Amino acid sequence: MTLHAAIEVDHGAAFRLELDLTIAPGEVVALLGPNGAGKTTALRTLAGLLPLTAGRIRLGDQVWDEPPDRFVVAERRPVGVVFQDYLLFAHLSALDNVAFGPRARGADRRTARARARQWLDRVGLATHVAARPRMLSGGQAQRVALARALVTDPQLLLLDEPLAALDAGTRAHVRSELGHHLREYQGRTLLVTHDPLDAMVLADRLVILEGGHVVQQGAPSQVARQPRTPYVAQLVGLNLRRGVADGNRVRLDGGGHLIIAEPAVGPVHLAFPPSAVGLFPSEPAGSPRNTWPVTVAGLERHAHTVRVRLDGSPPVLADVTTAVVAELHLEPGARLWATLKATEIQTYPAG
Repeated sequence: MTLHAAIEVDHGAAFRLELDLTIAPGEVVALLGPNGAGKTTALRTLAGLLPLTAGRIRLGDQVWDEPPDRFVVAERRPVGVVFQDYLLFAHLSALDNVAFGPRARGADRRTARARARQWLDRVGLATHVAARPRMLSGGQAQRVALARALVTDPQLLLLDEPLAALDAGTRAHVRSELGHHLREYQGRTLLVTHDPLDAMVLADRLVILEGGHVVQQGAPSQVARQPRTPYVAQLVGLNLRRGVADGNRVRLDGGGHLIIAEPAVGPVHLAFPPSAVGLFPSEPAGSPRNTWPVTVAGLERHAHTVRVRLDGSPPVLADVTTAVVAELHLEPGARLWATLKATEIQTYPAG
């Protein structure tokens, strides 16, 4: 059974969410977007914590919410939730935290604890059954929260920023473990996150919200190759420009033009990585077909490179080494020349 959700939530003039969402059995869908896009609102409607203003949420022929007459409360929905802060009961052991779900659904204490032991063993915490939350590491607490969500065999698993509370050193390991458990889970999973790496690694499909509306969706590789908005481009680490193509020349919205390798006609998006932008102290001669003056607007350290924000026509991001920063004396206000080879630009219809 596929989950079908036509979600409409109206908060008046302040905000309105309109989201059509489907999740098939065994599928992991990541819902991404900037703060205030509507991600948490969508999750709360699916969990039964917030009623729809209009629309319908159904799993197969089971309708969970259809205003004005149908609303299934949270405790009666076959839904498991892992919250950003895990929300484990501080006074209970890991075992009793996981056993809470079956007990709340009517299982006796022995049965609930037996199921909880099985799940703690599955997530690698068989030796931590007696530990209270304060005795657990961030990664261990995340696994307890996941076991608590899955022990009731939910039809829908909701993950609300499940890795956000972890430090960078733990995050990669726990992400890998979470991916393993999600591949084994046969229900439907919605991952709400702002982290593109979590989404790219864990999800089968991305749905991106901006301002309460879907602006793009598709397989991670497709979204990464062809972003449709500046937010999505920033998310996947690309420069994105829009313009009108006439053969190999594209007149850009906002000023300037770029030469592309493959001819095109009409409105197009141009995407290229910051690493493809070259910087020179004076106008270069030679192979790059796109050359224009720029001014350094800002610099930001990114892992082993420095990301340079450049004003010009067009404005772009460039990734350079610290050696280049020193060699070109890069600082806000510095004037340079940017270059970009036509073959580095991916062109696709703006649609």
